[in-house]
Amino acid sequence: MKVSIIGSTGRVGKAAALCLAEEHAVNTLQLISREESLDHNKGEVLDIYDALAAKGVSITIQTSSDVSDVQGSQVVVITAGAPRTPDMQRMELGSENAKIIADYAKKIAKAAPDTIILVVTNPVDVMTYVALKNSGFPSSRVFGLGNHLDSLRLRNYMAEHFKVHVSEVHTRVIGQHGPYMVPLISSTSIGGIPIEYYSARDYFTDYKSFNLKNTIEKVINAGSNIISKKGATEYGPAFAISNIVNTILNDEKKILTVSTLMEGEIDGIKDVCLGVPVKLGENGIEGIVPVQMDRDEREALQDAADFIKKSTDEIMKELE
Repeated sequence: MKVSIIGSTGRVGKAAALCLAEEHAVNTLQLISREESLDHNKGEVLDIYDALAAKGVSITIQTSSDVSDVQGSQVVVITAGAPRTPDMQRMELGSENAKIIADYAKKIAKAAPDTIILVVTNPVDVMTYVALKNSGFPSSRVFGLGNHLDSLRLRNYMAEHFKVHVSEVHTRVIGQHGPYMVPLISSTSIGGIPIEYYSARDYFTDYKSFNLKNTIEKVINAGSNIISKKGATEYGPAFAISNIVNTILNDEKKILTVSTLMEGEIDGIKDVCLGVPVKLGENGIEGIVPVQMDRDEREALQDAADFIKKSTDEIMKELE
């Protein structure tokens, strides 16, 4: 299986390259960078090969500045774009990054007409729509990282609060990858037990002591908090990317929350890319999973859709 990364010398791109290089499902990794970054890319490859030798992993890694070299890829990951600073909202990157994503989407479609495109560039919901429209691909084969990482972060925070293993927390964030994200607390469970019924015995942590508002603020600001301390997010997004790509390559049929085009599947929301749970397999998205929500969650999701739709329309007009 061949996977390509566009923007492979950026912090997220090179971390994703290392994650994907050690996955047995990937035989060839194509790293695409700008011409002036090619030498840097070659250095990254040598470093990755040293790491893989220690793990006994064999893979072919190629570098190029020509997007046409993504041909033959099962998945193309786009991480290219302007980086976000700690004081910057993701939406502020829209105009600049939209031009980059539109150009890459057209080139990918020409070089690899049967590939799947995974968009990571922020603002990811808007950029997913840009990539979809400029590639001409069906929505099943163009989607964004969306709320997958947000959902993982929420699981981590909840596991820490309830003092359980993270695998016992089943929760999900949908909506926008940003301030309009929506935690699906009404369908959250711990060890298969609905969270509102989770035991209040002395040796358990009660749901009533859980501060949802503060936790969601932590999830929303997680990226900015990391950027303010080390300059960029790397490992979280990289492993989330690897998780999605592996799900596709191995045809695992996992249900993950990614940004995809809505066509009325949930509450009649249409013509906007939004983070929702989908079933992923070797052909990309096999279907959007119906979501049961309470009234507050339903209203919050509609607010997210309205906000993203407005932002997307503005960006598309600029591109035209």
